Amino acid sequence: MLRANWQKVTMKQSGRIRVGIGGWVYAPWRNNFYPHKLAQKRELEYASRRVTAIEVNGTWYGAQKPESYARWRDETPDDFMFSAKAPQRITMSRTLAKSGGAIEDFLGGISTLGPKLGPIVWQFEKGLKVDRGEFTEFLSLLPKQIAELKLRHVLDVRDTGLVDADYLALVRQHSMATVFTDSKDYPSFADLSADFVYARLMRSRTEIAAGYPDNELDQWLNRTHAWSQGSDPADLPYLSPMQPDAGKRDVFVFFISSAKERNPAAAMALLHKLGAT
Repeated sequence: MLRANWQKVTMKQSGRIRVGIGGWVYAPWRNNFYPHKLAQKRELEYASRRVTAIEVNGTWYGAQKPESYARWRDETPDDFMFSAKAPQRITMSRTLAKSGGAIEDFLGGISTLGPKLGPIVWQFEKGLKVDRGEFTEFLSLLPKQIAELKLRHVLDVRDTGLVDADYLALVRQHSMATVFTDSKDYPSFADLSADFVYARLMRSRTEIAAGYPDNELDQWLNRTHAWSQGSDPADLPYLSPMQPDAGKRDVFVFFISSAKERNPAAAMALLHKLGAT
């Protein structure tokens, strides 16, 4: 029934809205998300049928083998999608402008996911000072596609010294998205720079079964609708004046970090609201 509702959402909305979680291997989820005694090797199979996307965090620590990507691809539904963090050895390099080979190796492997490959997240950690010149050259190294597979890139820059109106203009030149972090710890702005939206929601609370109170989930329901229809939600922070309404956009919303044990419930609650509208 829930899967049918997701299909209805796809048809009704201007752009495709996907809602998911970060990863699928997390011990506390075996107490409140996964069925009792579910084999760990079946956790991806189970999770991918309750949410519509998963952000892979493990690739941040190192690229996986193509066989692993192929297994993930084959264990998930046809309309499922993965996003993935690029390896930190690339984004933490002091010579970003010379990372073309490492970028090519990573993307060549993960492209094994085929049409289930969603946005690639290039995360630049808090405390890491990013040279603007190196960063500009780095962006030119990110390919738009591999063979027939279109690539979507997302930038999560946590160096407040780099994130300004000039940064936003540069990102828009490359038609790449920036992460809306919804966090007081990282730069958090909702300016759009691509034909899709990427939000990482980081305010779930342990004491709330669904992670978020119902009124806050309703706010995110309204924002995701606005994004998918080409509008900028008026109640979010921006670096520059809001853009006029654009065409339809795909939207990726991930419940990440904070009270991680509640994030699957939060994602499923928002999916339920989307299916009910």
